[in-house]
Formats: sequence, structure tokens, C-alpha cells
Amino acid sequence: MLTRRTALMGAAIAAMVAMAPAAFADDLKLPREKVDLVAPPFVHPHEQATKAGPKIVEFKLTVQEKQVVIDDAGTKMWAMTYNGSMPGPMMVVHEGDYVELTLVNPETNTMPHNIDLHAATGGLGGGALTHVNPGEQTVLRFKATRPGVFIYHCAPEGMIPWHVVSGMHGVVMVLPRDGLKDGSGKPLHYDKVFYIGENDLYVPKDENGKYKTYDSVGESYSDTMDVMRKLVPSHVVFEGRVGALTGKNALTANVGETVLIVHSEANRDTRPHIIGGHGDYVWETGKFNNPPELDLETWFVRGGSAGAALYTFREPGVYAYVNHNLIEAVELGATAHIKVEGKWNEDLMKSISPPGPIPPQKLGAAAPADAVITR
Repeated sequence: MLTRRTALMGAAIAAMVAMAPAAFADDLKLPREKVDLVAPPFVHPHEQATKAGPKIVEFKLTVQEKQVVIDDAGTKMWAMTYNGSMPGPMMVVHEGDYVELTLVNPETNTMPHNIDLHAATGGLGGGALTHVNPGEQTVLRFKATRPGVFIYHCAPEGMIPWHVVSGMHGVVMVLPRDGLKDGSGKPLHYDKVFYIGENDLYVPKDENGKYKTYDSVGESYSDTMDVMRKLVPSHVVFEGRVGALTGKNALTANVGETVLIVHSEANRDTRPHIIGGHGDYVWETGKFNNPPELDLETWFVRGGSAGAALYTFREPGVYAYVNHNLIEAVELGATAHIKVEGKWNEDLMKSISPPGPIPPQKLGAAAPADAVITR
């Protein structure tokens, strides 16, 4: 069992060996913007392009350790989260802006935490400078120098995989200052953003094959690590649980609306696909300095990264958005629904003959009814 004392001792040792620079003052003399984050699949309001100069954008993430239900059968697991959601919120800035992040680890938690931001340069992505024990907070500032969508995740020494697959990851989106563009430099615009965070979860079972429950996150550590080391997830889900984005929880859009879908997976590879649609423009590696690929049916998001796809819905209906490892989509939970309203376009798809009985075979005029026709 991993105890609070053991965890804190490990964090203290890590802190002693880390090289920590002196605290910075407000030396940049830049405008500041404080952003209130929202839970996925939604994203806080932001400009897609800006003519203003760089600024300091302030965000706050509070670590929450809590027990969550991850499927309709009532299976419970201990999650470690940023701001209480799996995945954590998306943070949006522009290239050249400064991200000023306050990371809070409340005294009610039991584990040390930190944050490794793949969008940042230096200090293990901030992980070396942000170790906070329960009852502590820290402030980190970094310059957003590369446009794209980037993972962030918890990375405490000796416990990185456990924290990541327990929910502690999210995305930073760094937009080009003049907005997204296609391969020829033409501006691209989106009407809304959906942030899909995929989680591979590893819930232990007892000797009877039933999922186990635990009184604390530390108590679940040993059994969960045993399951993780087999590399076979019990659940593969979007937004932290089976059905989080299906049925009554479906995402919504209208015919003619363009949606930017950002998809992240902090641990395993995944293959997003819109059943009945395509990726009009796809930044498969998630980096906006690269020209987008066009008209993809399925795209590949590497574990430990995020991708982005732009699609304009052309037909109404319920679209299934899936990990096209269909075993993981259908059997383990990696499915979302997008309900699209609007007028049907028969030029794109039309039912010529609805399902019905197979008609009898037509026979030639001279052929008897029981003749066998060969070709």
C-alpha cells in the first residue's frame, strides 16, 4: 500500500535534488488576462486570431482526488484530477503569449502532484519546478513558443503512469496569432470546439471477477499497478466514463457548422473516426505550423500527444465519434455521439430503395419457370 507518508517522503527527496530558480517578479510589464476554465468537452471563450501583442494569461488548476463512477454498472475507481474532471480543462493561448499557471494541491488530498506541460520548454516541462505536497501551491510561468495542441499531465517521481491513467492530464492549445490556415495559407475558422480526452483505465478485480473498491486512492495503488503492468485496460473511455458523451449527453451541432475536434490520449495510441463524416482538415500530430492533411477517414493520435481535426457537418443525424479500434469503442466504451440538426441533402445521400423482401428473379420469355439460368 502506498501511504501518504511514503509519498511525501519521495516528493521531499525529489525536491531536494531539483534545481529551482529564484522566484520571478512581474518583470514582463505585459497586459494580463485571467481565464476561468471550463470542464471538457467544452472550452473557455477565446479569440481564434488576434492583432494584439503578447500577454500573460492566468490559469488555475486545483488537484482533486476523488472516487468516481466510470460505467453504467456502477464501477468505481479513485481518480486523480485537475479541477475535478477527466481529462483536465483545455487552456487556450496564442503563440508568443505567456502562460502563468497556479497549481493548487489542497490539504485534503493525500498525494504529491505536479504538472508536465508538453507546450513548455525547460525543467521537465515544468514538472521539476511544480512539485506540491498536500496543503501547498505553486505558480509557474512559461512562454508559448510553438503553435499546436499539447498534452499536460502529472509526473511525480516514481508514480507517473499511475497518476496519468488515473485521470491527471489535459491539453494546452496554442493558436497562431493570425489563426488557423490551410496548406495554401487560407484562413480557417471554427464555430465551436469539442475537446475529447481519451482515458485508458485499469480497475482491479477480485477473485470472483468483480471490480474492487477501495477506501482511499493510496489503498488502490498496489492492485492498480498490477493491472497496469499487464497493459490490458478494463475501460477505454472519453471524458472519464462510459457514456459520458452519448445519448442524452451527446454533443450538438447544426448542418453547416464547422467544429474543431481536439483529441488527446496521454498514454496509448488511438485512432479517431467520425462515422458518417470525415476530417476536412486534420493536424494529425496536432502542430499548426505543419499544413493540415485533407479528407481523412481516420487519423492517428500518438500516445502522449493530441491531434486536431476540422469538420463542417453536411447532413443531419446522430454521428458516432469513435476510437476506430472497434473493440475499444464498442466493448470498452470509447464512443461519443454528435447530434446534428438541419435539412437533409439528398445529393450527398439518398435511399433509392428501402429495405424489403428480395424480389423474385426475372426470367426470359422462352425460359420455363423451373429453368436454371447460367451465365
